[in-house]
Amino acid sequence: MPAITLPDGSVRQFAAPVTGTAVAASIGPGLARAALAMEVDGRLVDLGHEIDADSRVVFVTRRDPQSLGLIRHDVAHVLAEAVQGLYPGTQVTIGPAIENGFYYDFARNEPFTPEDFPAIEARMREIVARNASFTREVWPRDEAIAFFEARGERFKAELIRDLPEGEPISIYRQGEWLDLCRGPHMRGTGDVGNAFKLMKVAGAYWRGDHRNPMLTRIYGTAWRDAGELEAHLHQIEEAERRDHRRIGREMDLFHIQEEAVGSIFWHPKGWRLYTVLQDYMRRIQSAHDYVEVRTPQLVDRSLWEASGHWENYREHMFIAEVGDAGEAEDRKLSLALKPMNCPCHVQIFKHGLRSYRELPLRMAEFGACHRYEPSGALHGIMRVRAFTQDDAHIFCTEDQVAAETARFVAMLAQVYRDLGFDSFVVKFADRPDNRAGDDATWDRAEAALVEACRLAGVGYELNPGEGAFYGPKLEFVLRDAIGRDWQCGTLQVDYVLPDRLDASFIGEDSARHRPVMLHRAILGSFERFLGILIEQYAGRFPLWLAPVQVVVASIVTDAEPYALEVVDRLKRAGLVVQADTRNEKINAKVREHSLARVPVILVVGRKEAEARTVAMRRLGGAAQELLDLDEAVRALADEALPPDLKRVGRDHVAELT
Repeated sequence: MPAITLPDGSVRQFAAPVTGTAVAASIGPGLARAALAMEVDGRLVDLGHEIDADSRVVFVTRRDPQSLGLIRHDVAHVLAEAVQGLYPGTQVTIGPAIENGFYYDFARNEPFTPEDFPAIEARMREIVARNASFTREVWPRDEAIAFFEARGERFKAELIRDLPEGEPISIYRQGEWLDLCRGPHMRGTGDVGNAFKLMKVAGAYWRGDHRNPMLTRIYGTAWRDAGELEAHLHQIEEAERRDHRRIGREMDLFHIQEEAVGSIFWHPKGWRLYTVLQDYMRRIQSAHDYVEVRTPQLVDRSLWEASGHWENYREHMFIAEVGDAGEAEDRKLSLALKPMNCPCHVQIFKHGLRSYRELPLRMAEFGACHRYEPSGALHGIMRVRAFTQDDAHIFCTEDQVAAETARFVAMLAQVYRDLGFDSFVVKFADRPDNRAGDDATWDRAEAALVEACRLAGVGYELNPGEGAFYGPKLEFVLRDAIGRDWQCGTLQVDYVLPDRLDASFIGEDSARHRPVMLHRAILGSFERFLGILIEQYAGRFPLWLAPVQVVVASIVTDAEPYALEVVDRLKRAGLVVQADTRNEKINAKVREHSLARVPVILVVGRKEAEARTVAMRRLGGAAQELLDLDEAVRALADEALPPDLKRVGRDHVAELT
């Protein structure tokens, strides 16, 4: 007699094993209509799953977040049935749900193209409208292999052969069509709904191995309703419009080429954007009592072995073996381009005797790092092999961890606000499977970080198993203008590295003690964060960040001397200005500089020269404002001040103008 405990705490008794469908019906017809699947003691299963013991049951309806995974899983099966119905002889392989959608890999002599999508989508909608029930069957292994081989489905047969002995061979039917699948599924194909769309095709090797046959992968997206689908498609459209690679070309910020895969060639305008951000971060860190250091790029293997990186991070490191010709192998140097700065910062901390009076010591470096990323994972300036971190390490006592955490979070929040991000989410990443240090050390580190969050008033979501190999961490996740999440900042509590590298300070008791090491970053990497900023603003930067802040464009040749005078005044006020005195029509000039996303265009002609005024046009605005030259220079110089300098209340603008 299973007793079913529901989320509200109520308990329902049943005289015999019972399915989820029957339990939902016993609660009421509304739930019976709405329930798509259920969680039994935390495990997601079909409604047809039979419950034969006391269990806690939570029903999943279309309103619940879990329904998205079910919809995407089921629509992949609908896609596979549609493709095999339209293109006989096509073999199906695997088709999982993924973030925002699904895909299915097909084996076919002629690859699919986007031109095939309308016919496939039409057939998919027919299958959804038919609302065939999903039913699960368990087959004998040999029978399943023989069945799929007889149908020419050699990939499915291979999958079954590779399943562990004793694992049930689970088959799901949807009407006459069936597939190998663990499940779970919703009630029938009708539960998929019509909020789906096929998006693109790509090549994919069977099981990801280039020695295996090439398959055609069809990607799609699926949502709970038409509104969610439309919002997602709009986000994709916006993401394409804001793509930092396209905007980077249009604004002439950077380029990437084959001779330096994963590294960036910064052009003058892009480097100006980079250095403005770096100068801002340098001022912020200085105001928070950080000391800046610089450490070597190439470091001997022995340090990475001592730190644990050689064991835990070796596959991501670039190695240089150096030595004289003919020299014995054991006498050659094995050097690594540093993938991170922390072991080198410990070396500076260890250089000389440290006192507790020096703590907390906040050590920062705009550290150039190199990490091997597979070529397929590289993405513009967002995912690279050579990058610079706004990296810092705080050496402190255990009693100082909470205060330093609170101080860091306040600093990070201010930086994000200055850069246009009003809110962020914090995730707590605890111990990974592959880690250094014993469980007792991890217990201390995790407890310290939890207590620091409590005292600092930082709420967080749990991100299990995603900590660094040396310590737990807080991950700071930004949401951009079109709703995408980016994990940028981090704070990591590390008891392991100071111990492994023998870092110590002299305490108040005159004895040696290990410092706690807080690894922290706000931007993460400059390259990635600049890519995020480009897409956040779609290249339309606030004046203080813009690579070119003002263009002064003349209408007639007679106004050229005055245009150059305006440029000189603005440059002396600290702005980045260009003159455009070409013999071109003013509308063409305005259009060109607007496409280059220059925030302000000052137009001058004979009238403006005589009256010593300027006609100001703002990027994206149709109107222009006529201003006295002195007034325009003062206003633009004030607007171009970085936000941290504005807060300091500097009054040098008046002096400059």
